[in-house]
Amino acid sequence: MSTAIEFNNISKQYRLGLVSTKTLSHDLNRWWQTAVLHKEDPYLKIGSVNDRSSAADSEYVWALKDINFKVEQGDVVGIIGKNGAGKSTLLKLLSRVTGPTTGTIKARGRIGSLLEVGTGFHQEMTGRENIYMNGAILGMTKPEITRKLDEIVAFSGCERYIDTPVKRYSSGMMVRLGFAVAAHLDPEILVVDEVLAVGDAEFQKKAIGKMQDVSRGEGRTVLFVSHNMASVQRLCHHGVLLANGMVDYIGDIADTIHKYLSTQIIQSEYTNQNPKQTDKLNLLWAKVSPSNGEAFYNDSAIDVCFRVRINENIGSLVIGFNIYSSFQHPLARADYNDVDGRASLEKGEYEFHFQIPAHTLSEGDYTIVMDVAERNVKNYAGEDTVLSFRVDLREDSHINAFSENVDFKSSIVRGLWLVDYNKVH
Repeated sequence: MSTAIEFNNISKQYRLGLVSTKTLSHDLNRWWQTAVLHKEDPYLKIGSVNDRSSAADSEYVWALKDINFKVEQGDVVGIIGKNGAGKSTLLKLLSRVTGPTTGTIKARGRIGSLLEVGTGFHQEMTGRENIYMNGAILGMTKPEITRKLDEIVAFSGCERYIDTPVKRYSSGMMVRLGFAVAAHLDPEILVVDEVLAVGDAEFQKKAIGKMQDVSRGEGRTVLFVSHNMASVQRLCHHGVLLANGMVDYIGDIADTIHKYLSTQIIQSEYTNQNPKQTDKLNLLWAKVSPSNGEAFYNDSAIDVCFRVRINENIGSLVIGFNIYSSFQHPLARADYNDVDGRASLEKGEYEFHFQIPAHTLSEGDYTIVMDVAERNVKNYAGEDTVLSFRVDLREDSHINAFSENVDFKSSIVRGLWLVDYNKVH
């Protein structure tokens, strides 16, 4: 099998803050060293590691540093890592949106890219006009676009709005149309960033199916970036894990995902240090713990407790949580609102106590995502409120209920886990 993509010592450096070297003397020195003396850029020799969580100790940062790996033709590779790890930068280099600071990229074949919602779309032009323009940008000829137009429109599901300016499209409709064009380009290499997260469940399923057809049926190469580990596992064969702009691991997709998840912070308790008084709702604290006080075993119950402060009357209150598997596959939901049709509470502080029964979760890692929201308006539980825990298997225990293949809708637990709630203040 031939190599479709080859990254050789790829690095990308950015200057923090202003563009250029800020001073005339630095600019002249760069010109003299590179253009006249034909030496290396002196300002590439400095730069801090790409760690978004730490303060900068240099004016320069390496978004990518010494990236080396190959992708075989027909392979589907998932590129995963934390926010700011360099995933999107790598795809932009491959798509020639920007150039590498050092190193070379060899790609054999036409590249179709979908990196951002509405990439290449003109807001004042209709969907039909944008198909022709975006297709031309991606390298399609006008007769080729005309021949595939009906198929592109049908795949996007935007038939009704195809002659409407895209400025009136939702972000989901724009990504549908953009993906439809890129997918029907018939590229030898298809590059897809996190944009599919904008689409609904139906479109995500359709898009992943299309990428599977492109790779398996037509032998084309796919590079896929996503934070949805379930989609990555289902679609990809191999994985590349990036950390701080460098390759941390390359291997089978299951091993890559396991390596990535094992580096995540395990947080079984959350405390809101500075609740905003201006918010309608505040999640004050949350905790997941084994009911027996011993450890998380599959044959023992698990307690989920949290305190919420309601600052003003809300007509449609949502209080509960979702449980996800290690691959972010949704397993179940527990909700206060589903008990007797309750949807509101008086102002004050409330404690909620849910209990996940024994023999419900099998062995593995799980996350609990809190839902403290005004329905269809805003979720006041932030990203850092995610709780994590690991369930171990006790010997000779009962077979468990949930697995990776359980459909979310069929496994919803409506209010059955709510043990009690009470007003504290």
